[in-house]
Parts: sequence; C-alpha cells; structure tokens
Amino acid sequence: MSGDRNHQPPRPVPARAGVVVALSLVVAVVLGDSGVVTLALPEILRDFGAQVWGVAWVLIAFNLVLALVAVPAARVCVRRDRATATGAGLVVFAGATTACAAAPSLGVLIAGRAIQAAGGAVVIVGSLELLVEATADERSGVRRWAAAGVAGAALGPVVGGLLTWAFSWRSIFVVQIPIVLLALPAAIALRGRVVWRQGDLDIAPDRPHVLANLALALLSAALTAALFLLVLLLVDGWRHSPAVAAVTVTAVPVAALASGRVFRRVRAGTRSEAVAGSFLIAGGLTGLALLPDAQLAWTVAPQVLVGLGLGLSIDSLTAAALRDRIPRALHGGWTIAARHAGVVLGLLILTPIFTADLHHAETPAEEAVASLVLDAPLPASTKLDLAERLGRRLVAERGRVPDVRPAFQTLHVPATQAAAATALELALEDQLKRAATRAFRNAFLVAAGLALLALGPALALRDRSHS
Repeated sequence: MSGDRNHQPPRPVPARAGVVVALSLVVAVVLGDSGVVTLALPEILRDFGAQVWGVAWVLIAFNLVLALVAVPAARVCVRRDRATATGAGLVVFAGATTACAAAPSLGVLIAGRAIQAAGGAVVIVGSLELLVEATADERSGVRRWAAAGVAGAALGPVVGGLLTWAFSWRSIFVVQIPIVLLALPAAIALRGRVVWRQGDLDIAPDRPHVLANLALALLSAALTAALFLLVLLLVDGWRHSPAVAAVTVTAVPVAALASGRVFRRVRAGTRSEAVAGSFLIAGGLTGLALLPDAQLAWTVAPQVLVGLGLGLSIDSLTAAALRDRIPRALHGGWTIAARHAGVVLGLLILTPIFTADLHHAETPAEEAVASLVLDAPLPASTKLDLAERLGRRLVAERGRVPDVRPAFQTLHVPATQAAAATALELALEDQLKRAATRAFRNAFLVAAGLALLALGPALALRDRSHS
C-alpha cells in the first residue's frame, strides 16, 4: 500500500528547511531522553541517597511509559490533526521536563520522567507524519525520522554526561526546554496540511511488521548494556568523571553516524544489514565482557563495533517496519513501542545480574583490601587507623563499588610514609577496578546473547534494497 493516497497533495510549507530541522531535532531530543540521564545516574544516586536499582527507575519509567503509550498516541494522531496533537505533546513534554529539572526527590523525578514519556510519545509519532509532509516525500521523511531517532539515542548519554560534568544533572533537563518549545512554530505551520479521508480512517490498518519490530526490541535490549552498563562501569566502577566517560562513549555515536557512509555504498538489503548489525553488536558487547583490565583504550574497539551495528541495523529495521504501511503514525508507534519495550527488557534483565555480581564480589574484594593493607610497609598504628576508615567506606557504599579515596584524604602520615600510603591507595583502587570489571562481565555476555537472538527474526526478513 502507498501512503500517497492518504493525504492531500503537498502544498508549499513556509520555511520548509527550518520546519524539517526543528522536527528532526525534537525527535532526537525526545528519543535521546531515553538514555540522556545515564551518565548522570551516579550523581543522582548520591544526591538522593538511593540504591542503583532505585535510580535505574529514572531510565525504566521513561522507556516503559514510552513503550506503552506510543501506539495509543499514534491512534490519537491518526484520528486528529497531527500538528495539533504534536503541539500538545510538546507542551506536556516541556512541562514535565521542567518538573524533572526542579525535582526535590527521586519519586518526583521518576514521576516527571513518566509524564515526559507520555508527551514525548505523541511528539514522536506525530512528527513522523509531519516530516513526510514537510519534505513532500515519504521516503525522505521516514529516513529523516529514523536517522534523528538513532542519533538521539546514541548521543543522549554523551550530551547528558558533558552537561552533568559542566553543571549538574539538572541542567540536562533545563537545556531541553527551549529546544522543545522552539519546535512549536514548526508544528503550527503544518496545521491542517495532513488530512485523512474518512474512508481511509475506516479501513483496518495493516498489521505491524512483527519480524522487524521483534528484532528491534531484542537489539534495543542488547544495546542497553552499551548505553547504560558501560557508563556505570566507567563512572562507578573505574571512578572516572562524567566528562571523561562522556568523551569515551562518543565512540558509539560516532560509529553509528558513520555506519551509513561505511556500509550503504554496498547497497545491501534489509535482511543483510539487520544480520550484520546483530553480529557487530554481539561482537562489541562480547569485547566489553572480556576487557583485560581497567584501561579506557580497551573499550574503544568494542564500542565502535556496537556503534556500527546500531547505525546499520536500527535504521534498516525501522525502514522495513514502516515500508508501505498505513497509517504511518501507527506503524511508527509500533516501532517506538518495540524499541523501548526492548530497553525496559534489557534493564530488567541486566540490572539484577550486575547488581547480584557486585554483591557476590564484595567478600573477595574486602578480603583483598584487608590483605593489601596488612602487607603494606606502614606502621601497625597507621594500618589500624586505615583499616577502620576503609571498613566504614565499605559499609557505607555496600551494594556499590566503594570509593577508597576519602579514607586516604584525611589520613595523616609522616613524610617518610607518604610514598607507601600512595602506593597502597593505587593498589586498592586497581584491585577494586578489577573486581568491578569482572562484576559486569556476565551482564555484557547476556546482552550479547540478546543481540544474537535478534538473528532469528532478522534472517526471516525479505532482503529488500533501500534504493
């Protein structure tokens, strides 16, 4: 079926390029919000004194509501004026974003994230139709919509990390408000331009593309490890700042954005791209599971594989799920629901695995810490003082990778013992980094398995070319 018969012939759109840019940007912002707080989670965890599992709901709430609301929101857009619905969604999203920025507690933040997702769902599915109208070409509009979503999802954690480092986690939400509100004029400019005939509305819509959406869900679940667990490993496990972590994880979005130039010249079909993308993501996640030590450089090559797989497979599968399906908004809603249901699935599967592994690693880590302190060339009195300080740190941060630096910052030792104390601190940090790396290993391997599961539906797709 073709989407051309379902709306009136395109009329000139005022400031067409500006409208396309504004709509593409807001799609990237909303879909980037699914992971934009990832690098801020450690700071949110500290500010609210919460546990990892509780803070994970800042991510889960947004993605769960987006998955549940996307299809109903699309049905509303099909029955109502797309531009009006999108504008209303923008207002709701901006209001909820403001509440998140000012949240006085974790509960308020999670509630604000849920409302954000509800408004964002309307914005995303409505923007699909508006981008097709603004570009006056179905293929171009769908491609821009899909590309904006991939870019937002990949860049979200990086942008959030840099803002957290430069200002605070609240700034993540503050900067979104003007960007979202600036898209209102673009939506208003398209009011009444996408009109459905009543006969078309009464036709039962095509069924969703089950295979493409299932593959999208499984790959999104797998990608949760690269966009969530890796960040926690870098910030909480290896004790890097959000800025350093943000720069490190730019390997994923850079590779994702470059994948089109690298692979599309081959003009492979949907099935080939989805299969190749699944293998690349699985290979990258396996590489993250087998890191030899806690050096940032070791994470780059696995991230590049994940990014190439992300850009190659998600774009291709989204195009396959939307191709020749009417109404577009409804099937766009199905792809969003599948992707974010996959993110929720990934969080629900992977978070308990790595938190349990962290818990199991506590006793061996404590024994290693005790052994290093006992063997250090320091006086017995200094060792006892330090052991007491470290013990308090281990108890205070139980369930997380402990930070031993505060125990040394207030430790007073003679100048002759300073070098030995510094060497002990570095040895303890190295030991804890190794324990953290091992604790994340199983979760990365399970995520790689989820990417390989996506091969099932991917192999069953028709290998249609994008050209």
